[in-house]
Amino acid sequence: MGVTGFRGRVVALAVLIATAVVAVLVVVSHVLLSQVTESDANALARSRAEAVAANVTLRNGHVVLVESGNEALDTVSWVYADGHLVDGIVPGGVLDRVDALVGSGRSQTVTVGSDLLYARPIVLEGHHVMAVVRVDLTPYETSEQRSLTMSLMLGGISILLAGVVAHLVVGRALRVVHEMAALADDWGDHEPGRRFDLGVPRDEFGELGRTLDRLLDRVDNALADERRLTDEIAHELRTPLTALRGEAQLAQLAGHPLAPAFVLTEVDRLNAAVTTILSSARTRIDGGTRCDLRAAARQAIAGRSVELAVPADVDVAVAAELVVAVLSPLLENGLRHASSRVWITARVQPEGVVIDVLDDGPGFDPAEVDRVFEAGVTSGDGHGLGLAVVRRLAASAGVAVRAIADGHGRVEVTFPTPEAIT
Repeated sequence: MGVTGFRGRVVALAVLIATAVVAVLVVVSHVLLSQVTESDANALARSRAEAVAANVTLRNGHVVLVESGNEALDTVSWVYADGHLVDGIVPGGVLDRVDALVGSGRSQTVTVGSDLLYARPIVLEGHHVMAVVRVDLTPYETSEQRSLTMSLMLGGISILLAGVVAHLVVGRALRVVHEMAALADDWGDHEPGRRFDLGVPRDEFGELGRTLDRLLDRVDNALADERRLTDEIAHELRTPLTALRGEAQLAQLAGHPLAPAFVLTEVDRLNAAVTTILSSARTRIDGGTRCDLRAAARQAIAGRSVELAVPADVDVAVAAELVVAVLSPLLENGLRHASSRVWITARVQPEGVVIDVLDDGPGFDPAEVDRVFEAGVTSGDGHGLGLAVVRRLAASAGVAVRAIADGHGRVEVTFPTPEAIT
């Protein structure tokens, strides 16, 4: 329905444009032809008048016409001397107009029906002589009518051809587009790695192919993100569940009850993992959101043995829950690998507020520092998939996170400020 409607609109537009062009050409050609035929008729009338004037002379004081031997001129040319007809036969239908032309005494042209009348004075001493000729316009008018008819017929054929060609060309183009869209849709479902790979676009189809390739890339990336998210969820949820199951089995074998404190700790850990992952999926930047960074950092510490060196009255343009969700996994990671100390510092930079989460552990391997946030990649003694969750959560809110290899554990987090957002 949509394709047919689009094709119909294009064909209608082509027909409309062709009709306008043909109409302009027909009008212009008809006007030009009329001017040419009028000029030819006037030229013929003047030629006849000159031929008649050349044969008029005086003989014995009387105006006479030297016969040219062409009797046909008598019906189309007349000579008047001193108001009297001296040569030719004037038809009754134009007699009055001929008399008026003779009486005017000057050169002029008038049209009577399908006849062109041209009057020309002839200079003869002592006499008022006028030559009047007639040109039949019927052949010229017939020629104009035939030319107009042929122009309209050719114009109609041109309009019809324009519509047919537009219909065929648009149909072919839409068929190619439909086939490309069908292939892209099929590849997105079954072979996301397939691409058109048409190279540098040379026409609109090349542009379409490149656009569809980009769309397929986004689909492929989205699917890869979903797979990574699934892996992260599975990993983050499996770890506390495995610990709970292991402790329960040990308690069962030993015949001792499972410690409530341990159960609560692992349940809290499980709840924190779920909350972090959900926040990663839902969090977005909001220009009106802000929080006190020091207060949010205190919530992230939540009883952990972590030193805090964040100045007061520093606001960031994210929600406090996001600050807690980003810093908590980094603090847990630091506590697992620290030798004795974990601490947080902050500094205000033009691009935002930079938080450093530091520990005195072995830190990150310089060769792997760019990959520590990838799912499944570990560094040192086990920096791993928890950092991938942090990167996903931070990126969703416009927060930059990077690991720094400086001999100790250090992760740098840059929160945007309200001034930077506005």
